[in-house]
Amino acid sequence: MAAQSGRDMLVKIKNSSGEFITLAGLRTKAFRLNAKTVDVTNSDSAQGWKELLPGAGVKAADISGAGIFRDSASDALARGAFFEQSVNDYQFIIPDFGVIEGPFLLTALSYAGSYQGEATYDVTLQSAGAPSFSELS
Repeated sequence: MAAQSGRDMLVKIKNSSGEFITLAGLRTKAFRLNAKTVDVTNSDSAQGWKELLPGAGVKAADISGAGIFRDSASDALARGAFFEQSVNDYQFIIPDFGVIEGPFLLTALSYAGSYQGEATYDVTLQSAGAPSFSELS
């Protein structure tokens, strides 16, 4: 896979028509997969080495982004999702790699601005179920 432009990564939210629309104005985007482990180390463990129980931990996916505020349909969807604390379908698109799609809860939404600068916002999404991965065709 060749080097990719970060601006080509997209975070999209599904609207009421069932279409995914891009969260507007995001300048930075990140996707993280995490797996909590279950430690089963005991006095019989080989020379004190930690032992982990495969497949027993809780998995999670997080999406975060930061950008400039734009008055658009996606901003209204994100605001509504936060205030309603509703689980919505989101996509995280990584060019030449694939699409991660699934149910997420918007857990943090912040707005900021300086006197001589643009208004900005940050979002944090946490998985609310198992996301799927599909390769771009």
